[in-house]
Amino acid sequence: MLNRDDYEEPRCLLNMDVPGKAPVDPVDLGRVIAKFDDYLSRNDKAGAERHLLYWLSEARAGRDRRGEHSLKNELMGFYRKEGREKEAVSFAQSALDDLEELGLADTATAGTCLVNAGTVYFTFHRPGEALPYLERARVLYETHLSPEDPRLGGLYNNTALTLTDLGRFDEALALYEKALDIMAKKPTGVLEEAITHLNMADTLTAGRGIEDAEKDVEEHLAAALKLLDTPDVPRDGYYAFVCEKCATVFGYYGHFLTQADLNARAKEIYERA
Repeated sequence: MLNRDDYEEPRCLLNMDVPGKAPVDPVDLGRVIAKFDDYLSRNDKAGAERHLLYWLSEARAGRDRRGEHSLKNELMGFYRKEGREKEAVSFAQSALDDLEELGLADTATAGTCLVNAGTVYFTFHRPGEALPYLERARVLYETHLSPEDPRLGGLYNNTALTLTDLGRFDEALALYEKALDIMAKKPTGVLEEAITHLNMADTLTAGRGIEDAEKDVEEHLAAALKLLDTPDVPRDGYYAFVCEKCATVFGYYGHFLTQADLNARAKEIYERA
């Protein structure tokens, strides 16, 4: 259930009035997303969904098209993680349709929307549909962002995953290396580095077979666990999510004690929240 402070305050006082049209009443996206993250940190996914859908309706009612677009991006990501293909694809296409109307087609913001959409299609085993979105995003990101921008690291990672599914293993590994170079320079990139090492293990296995790739796979698993054990990484909801994601991979490779330990870390965080 929404609390009163979830819907009463998060409105921006700046009024983007247009002569002859009803005034725009923009939502306070910072507060909306912060509250969404709070729901997720408590593993309250039903509450998180209600929260985003409520504010999407408020953005529409207030004619806040940019706020509406941002919330669609959040919703496609949420439904992707929940495995709800129909909803994720619907919000992905709707967000993509906004880009021209909002004058965002040649911007890094469009790149982010394309990455999100491509990731949706990849998640639901549609890599051939995902890759064109990711390739368009790469052009925009490499044009508009610094070479060390962490968003590029995420793009390279997601594109590499898609290339792996398409059997283009060498291209995928090269992009993983680019992602690692970027994330290693980011103070908060430790968790993303860990995920990338596990992705590389999977790509090596897919390309060479589990026996031939075993030595390199074990090196990537060890590197990922060392990163997850970094003392100063915040033990928050995102850390719990990453632990659960990584635990499955460790279990696949027979590291059952590590799998159990990572799942226990996530459980402890969720119970504490």
